[in-house]
Amino acid sequence: MIKEGQIGVSTGNIFPIIKKFLYSDHEIFLREVISNAVDATQKLKTLSDVGEFKGEQGDLSVRVSVDKEARTLTVSDRGIGMTAEEVENYINQIALSSANDFLDKYKESANAIIGHFGLGFYSTFMVASKVEIITKSYKDEPAVKWSCNGDPAYTMEECDKSDRGTDIILHIDEENGEFLEKGKIESLLEKYCKFLPVPIVFGKKQEWKDGKYVDTDEDKVVNDVNPLWKQKPAGLKDEDYQAFYRKLYPMSLDEPLFWIHLNVDYPFNLTGILYFPRIKNNIELQRNKIQLYCNQVFVTDSVEGIVPEFLTLLHGVIDSPDIPLNVSRSYLQSDSNVKKISNHITKKVADKLEEIFKKERTQFEEKWDSLKIFVEYGMLTEERFYDRAAKFSLLKNMEDKYFTLEEYKRVIEGSQTDKHGTLVYLYANNKEEQYTFIDAAKGKGYDVLMMDGQLDVHWMGLLEQKLEKTRFVRVDSDTVEHLIEKEEKSTVELTDKEKENLTEAVKSLVPPIAKTEFNVDFKSLGEAGRPIQITQNEFSRRMKEMSAMQPGMAFYGEMPDMYQMVVNMDHPMMRQLKQEIGEKSKEEAAAFAAGDSKLKQVVDLALLANGMLKGEALNNFIKRSVELL
Repeated sequence: MIKEGQIGVSTGNIFPIIKKFLYSDHEIFLREVISNAVDATQKLKTLSDVGEFKGEQGDLSVRVSVDKEARTLTVSDRGIGMTAEEVENYINQIALSSANDFLDKYKESANAIIGHFGLGFYSTFMVASKVEIITKSYKDEPAVKWSCNGDPAYTMEECDKSDRGTDIILHIDEENGEFLEKGKIESLLEKYCKFLPVPIVFGKKQEWKDGKYVDTDEDKVVNDVNPLWKQKPAGLKDEDYQAFYRKLYPMSLDEPLFWIHLNVDYPFNLTGILYFPRIKNNIELQRNKIQLYCNQVFVTDSVEGIVPEFLTLLHGVIDSPDIPLNVSRSYLQSDSNVKKISNHITKKVADKLEEIFKKERTQFEEKWDSLKIFVEYGMLTEERFYDRAAKFSLLKNMEDKYFTLEEYKRVIEGSQTDKHGTLVYLYANNKEEQYTFIDAAKGKGYDVLMMDGQLDVHWMGLLEQKLEKTRFVRVDSDTVEHLIEKEEKSTVELTDKEKENLTEAVKSLVPPIAKTEFNVDFKSLGEAGRPIQITQNEFSRRMKEMSAMQPGMAFYGEMPDMYQMVVNMDHPMMRQLKQEIGEKSKEEAAAFAAGDSKLKQVVDLALLANGMLKGEALNNFIKRSVELL
């Protein structure tokens, strides 16, 4: 007997809404249908475990097949199936989830059940013009066929089906013909189903025969039902973790630095493996590499709502049924469990790093250049992580020696404390370009750090806030005599007219450099000091560097680079220049400078030391050098 009726919804417009808005991506339908099939299979296992199903389980594979001629895609399982009454309850009444009912009844013994909302099945209407269900319950009741054309009208009737389980038959519409292509289905199964706990079969394994691939008689199982994160860590070797990393990221050329195996069952359920990759300098390229699963079903690789921002640089898998999701499983809803899980992962990461630092410091130092950007990011964005990481974060000097923050403080506090009692950390970010300044600092007995990372400028600012009386100064931000002020320096006695003329004479010899401005400063640096040096103010330069990563500071990025041309008034050449142009007009001072090849040579030497002499100016310098020889 054929029964006809109306699906129990509040509005006849529910199907257009489902088709357009229920899921952000239409391909999700396959994940939802297969998840339902897996649930039906897991339920059968549970009933067998508790003795309510006494028959043979047999082959419990979920099978996916495509018929291009008939334009159908079919997903079949041998799970518990449905009775006519259950079809009425769970298919004809939208959002009444059988998973919730089942979990309520068998919550102490239920195998992992995926579905919670009762809406996943209806995602099929995003791609199908007609959907059929042929199902037979494990109970001794007649099989049922249900059919719907994508509107509230449906038909339901008894049918012939010899075996328990459910077939979902999708009649793919004209707009979504891609879902009849073998390659497309294979890619979706790889994305969403490769770690499901029940075998998923799609087609047959192939072998090379007579110059081509041909199907064998053996089913092709597309998933790993027991992925590494579900196994006990005690029985696993390093090779297992490395092989699983390659399985997750087959295009990655680098091995991970190390990993953390998560296995928590109280007060929330959380399993997973997090890998520390060899992080490159571009943070953005590292994101969206952690895959979130719910009972082995892929949910998303955008996990910002689950883990702190800095942990999104990690790779790997997190699997938890306790993370609340909306109906599409594509967005995370914040709640207390999410916060607990986030805090737990942060703690486990800090524990692992500290453990390696304490037990294998040499190995930790060898990997520091790859770890540094990750640790600094965490310290900048998570107060709790900063407190832990301050113990094992490292500073590296020009001799490639590594120090903790506390160790380095002891190294330099005797020689690099200024007259105000502030500890001055000297650093460079380019060993070759800043060699002259590094060498001068080392000549004074100072130690110089290498700070060339993407986040170093921000991290230094954080340390200046956190560490008492601490200042970071780049070696080219001032002359070596003034990098660390030990005592009051003698002032330079110049009249306003002398300053004006000397400034005009020096600046008139500087070639034009795009987006660059020079100010002239006068200092007493001793007769042996260089006559002219170029330095860059620490504050303005640091603001420009920070603006590159902070959109709100973009105006700093548009400002020209500001440099100081420091004139050493103790040098005989500069004293002679003061005497010769001291009382002239500005125009006369510039004219005098233009005819002074030695002064031009000194200015060019200062530019050359900073890598700022290029093109025609560099060519003229070389010619002049030959003439002076």
